[in-house]
Amino acid sequence: MKLFKIEENDANQRLDKFLKKLLSNSSLSLIFKINRKNKVKVNGKRQDNEYKLQTWDEIKLFLSDEEYITLTKQKDVISKDIWSSLSKDDIVYEDSSVLIINKSPWVIVHPGDFKTKELSLIQQVQDYLWNKLNSLTFKPSLIHRIDKDTSWIIMIAKTKKALDSLLKDLQSDKIEKYYLAITVWSPEKDEWTINKKLLRIENAKNENKIQIDEKEWQKAVTHYKVLQKNILWKYSLIECRLETGRMHQIRVHLASIWCPILWDKTYWSLQENAFAKKSYSIDRQLLHAYKVTFTHPEKMVRITLEARLKDDMERLLKS
Repeated sequence: MKLFKIEENDANQRLDKFLKKLLSNSSLSLIFKINRKNKVKVNGKRQDNEYKLQTWDEIKLFLSDEEYITLTKQKDVISKDIWSSLSKDDIVYEDSSVLIINKSPWVIVHPGDFKTKELSLIQQVQDYLWNKLNSLTFKPSLIHRIDKDTSWIIMIAKTKKALDSLLKDLQSDKIEKYYLAITVWSPEKDEWTINKKLLRIENAKNENKIQIDEKEWQKAVTHYKVLQKNILWKYSLIECRLETGRMHQIRVHLASIWCPILWDKTYWSLQENAFAKKSYSIDRQLLHAYKVTFTHPEKMVRITLEARLKDDMERLLKS
């Protein structure tokens, strides 16, 4: 017999959904069968599959050790050098609800995203939090989408309540995201708002590219401010704040005012990129999500956090 106590992260979900996550190698039909044969008791009683779990409920599974091992997907084995992958320097902020980290460029986000044996960001986070999470079925979740070659301040929900709250705020544009970009040239105005609709197109290689389209596609608004000009005579450091969060929004908007992001292989000159790589060892688009302001899901106060620039951008700015 196995005994489980329901904590806050696992509450408010159906009994069958909880069991399917817990016994992840089983089918839903097998879950129904196990419950039908009275092998599942909630607070000493049999409950329907639709029963909504409450905090402090006690679940007893009357399964043998062999059955339980067979039906339970064990935690993935992760390399012991994980700690060198997710270091203290990567962590910007952490409490019981959220984890904020400073993602390096080229880190794979999800396992299987690319053909590589490198640890993904999700694996690193799950391993780091494995013994800290008070949950049987909830896994830490990223709040927003990430470009692989962009450095980011990443928000990760450690609880179901935090995830629901932050996703709701993200969808209603209540999370403020600020970026730093090193661009080729400087815009005519030092501070302005770019309000241009974007259209996604797909090429023959099934690659997505975004273009300006004032008639048909989604509203996109980027507020920018020039922080530094004439870096090595032609580069600028620009802060951007997103009012909307469209794919490639900053990259396309800056390129549309003739200030493309350095080393942007999709929206800028390959010749200029080659020069930057040879001269300054730049090998990725110089865009960094450096600051985020959000309402803390537990404390209900606005918090602003910043992540330091990565070495390649720092090096260019100091040249």
